[in-house]
Amino acid sequence: MKCLTPRDYEQQFSDRSAADAAVMVTEASDLHLPAREKRSHKYSNGRALIIAGAEGYSGAPVLAANACERSGAGLTRLIVPRSIYSIAAVKCDGAVVTPLDADRSGALSGRATEALLPYLNSATACLIGPGLGLGEGARALVSYALHETSSPLILDADALTVVGKYPWMLEKCHEPMILTPHEGEFERLGGDLSNGRLAGALAFSEAHESIILVLKGHGTLVCQGGQAFVNPTGSPALAKGGTGDVLAGILCALLAQGIEPLEAARSAVYLHGLAGDLAEAETGPYSLTPSDVIRYLPKAFCSI
Repeated sequence: MKCLTPRDYEQQFSDRSAADAAVMVTEASDLHLPAREKRSHKYSNGRALIIAGAEGYSGAPVLAANACERSGAGLTRLIVPRSIYSIAAVKCDGAVVTPLDADRSGALSGRATEALLPYLNSATACLIGPGLGLGEGARALVSYALHETSSPLILDADALTVVGKYPWMLEKCHEPMILTPHEGEFERLGGDLSNGRLAGALAFSEAHESIILVLKGHGTLVCQGGQAFVNPTGSPALAKGGTGDVLAGILCALLAQGIEPLEAARSAVYLHGLAGDLAEAETGPYSLTPSDVIRYLPKAFCSI
């Protein structure tokens, strides 16, 4: 693991940093995946739960679920509104796709919380947000998941925007929580980027010590408390809709398998960027798709 001084960090990532903050660079040698026992079965390798999707937004939940499958989760369950169930079920490789009540807009209804508890109780990690929508149903589901989950929880995409509108929700979660915003979502959460990404990420994580922050972008930052790790993998080829959903799915799978949350976040970001780099060597920087990143996850995992 390398340590960058603030000046080194500024030069490499074109970011004004906190004057006295050092940032660690994640390297492949830092990452360790859990060994698979010979007698293991799907339930012993993690039960990942993804709550996502709305009418018109079927791609995000499918990408997250397929990435989760590729990243080692023993069982992946994807909960979607009935309005997109048939689409999601056809496009998912191996996830169990479960439809719940939809509202008139085609998003998950607030009534879906009534059926959600058994799935939350059985999951070893939960992801909520990709393509979820921003209506009353999304607010109810995010609030319910934050209050009821007994496993590590990832808030991504629309779930972050919901929490930005209702910041008191951040105090409701009793388990490890990971937020995965891009810069716009980070600012909606109350983050301040006026002094640069590192300073803003550190200030936010110090104010929310129980939260692990994954601030996406060039040199994605993973922060908790006063710790900051910068990711060296990935390129502008990943600057495309859907790649964030892939990252969220990878992270959910690693958490579901019992990897400690900070380690899981660093590993997911590194593997996601590395799979993108490997895919880009074949596709070039313009033609890379989120599905290409998923397709190259096996090579990325094998490399560490």
